[in-house]
Amino acid sequence: MTARAVLIAGPTASGKTAHAIELAREADAVIINADSMQVYRELAIVTARPGERETSQCRHELFGHVGAAEAYSVARWLDDVAGLLPEIERTGKTAIFVGGTGLYFNALIGGLSPVPPIDPQIREKWRSRVDPDHLHDELVKRDRAAADRLDPTDLQRIRRALEVIDSTGRSIFDWQSADRGEPLVMPQRARRFVLSPPRPALYARIEARCEAMIEAGALEEVRALKEMDLDPSLPAMRAIGVPQLAAHLSGELPLEMALERFKTESRRYAKRQLTWFRNQFAADWQWTDPS
Repeated sequence: MTARAVLIAGPTASGKTAHAIELAREADAVIINADSMQVYRELAIVTARPGERETSQCRHELFGHVGAAEAYSVARWLDDVAGLLPEIERTGKTAIFVGGTGLYFNALIGGLSPVPPIDPQIREKWRSRVDPDHLHDELVKRDRAAADRLDPTDLQRIRRALEVIDSTGRSIFDWQSADRGEPLVMPQRARRFVLSPPRPALYARIEARCEAMIEAGALEEVRALKEMDLDPSLPAMRAIGVPQLAAHLSGELPLEMALERFKTESRRYAKRQLTWFRNQFAADWQWTDPS
């Protein structure tokens, strides 16, 4: 791609949407979603997807375009992005990628490693396990090199490493060192930002956002999702806020406790995001306090 691009990453509730819209209005740009949960049609509120007030200000793409019954992937996202970029380039506009999914950004400017599809039963085996210490011990036995390179508390990446070695017989880092092909966005053509508010301010915004989501109808949104009777292992069913509010709707938790768990998981997620960005985006990304 030779079109100009701006990449805006950051943890949940860091102000990415507002920052992207401000830039898009100044530059007559197109905002492209780079958040793996905001792609799901049924999850407008609990994922803080831009609403009508935001989308009316500038063009938005790849928001809410996938049904919750699907398991969307980074490969599919790249395909969807590839379908948008020629027209954006042809019209001379800037593409602004905004979101909190670091793997999307890495694939966008670095290409996608050619890992074969993972056997669904193997994926479910590892993703149903939630103890990072135990999983890291398993990874030490199966792929010591990967275990040495991964943070022992990074549950998502440890699971991914285990499912890759289990399904393919090769380390995830072997696959990642293979030829990734030409990226969709050349790094030298992109301005890259990570929004990083002070931790106390970020956590306060997260808590206020969770409360606002309840007021905006998050319970009704999760109730409608539950009524679809989907496989609980689907990504949309694991979105932060969904399990916690679903537990309340099922009578397992009072609303106050469900809301507190929603807030806690959101804070933990923001912390994991920041850790990941520091490890992956330390160089060539401009870290900005949006406040």
